[in-house]
Amino acid sequence: MAKKTVNTFQNLKDAGEKIAMLTAYDYSTAKALDEANIDGILVGDSLAMVALGYENTYNISIDEMLIFIKAVARGAKNSFIIGDMPYMSYNLSIAQGLENASKMIKAGANAVKLEGCNEHIINLTKRCVESGIPVLSHLGFTPQLMNTLGGHRIQGKTADKTEQILECAKRLEDAGAFGVVLELLPALSAEYITKHLNIPTIGIGAGVNCSGQIVVSDDILGKYTDFTPKFVKKYANLHDTVLLAVENYKKEVKSLSFPSEIESFELSSAEKEKLFIK
Repeated sequence: MAKKTVNTFQNLKDAGEKIAMLTAYDYSTAKALDEANIDGILVGDSLAMVALGYENTYNISIDEMLIFIKAVARGAKNSFIIGDMPYMSYNLSIAQGLENASKMIKAGANAVKLEGCNEHIINLTKRCVESGIPVLSHLGFTPQLMNTLGGHRIQGKTADKTEQILECAKRLEDAGAFGVVLELLPALSAEYITKHLNIPTIGIGAGVNCSGQIVVSDDILGKYTDFTPKFVKKYANLHDTVLLAVENYKKEVKSLSFPSEIESFELSSAEKEKLFIK
């Protein structure tokens, strides 16, 4: 199985085949996604909440992100790995952004994700690509700008707003981004933007007509239960499965049913006799 690259994403879009992406934050999950031949794995800053229990994504650092990227890279040998640049790790200067993006690549990511499209982000995208660092852009609802957006609000709800997002996406495409995540957009708005771009769009809460989809693995697996977005479909209920398993384990430990002889190791007859002789 060949390692996926930025060309894989473009080839899938050009062929009219949807791109399937998920998040992962650890070795075992990444290995499972890789075995399923998932196209792309995002080591998202959502791990701040899902894996570390933070209230939002603002508090996670670049050093923390690198730990999880290394773990995912060890587990996924074929899927394309994208590292999410955390809040304020790329906003101060081009030099800061390049330095932290390069750390992600050295840790095992194949690309980085940047939110927004102001002049700084446009220029940083260009410089990253020039430096050999592929960039996945992120428009629509951008979690790192949640406070200025007024919370989790659907974006692109008018024709004018949709055109503005499209214009941003075109500028990022021109800067060299290989794709753009569209989050929390009306389905028709996302479809319109997708049709007017050459690069792929990856939807999350943006309808079926993007070039591909991404969601948080822990959401679709029913593992993270603090909050489930409207756009998530649960394909499993691991929380209840884990809960039942732990309850059964506790009960068997208390009742001396575990460990049984099957899970225990025994001395040989000769060694048993020695112990009794003593």
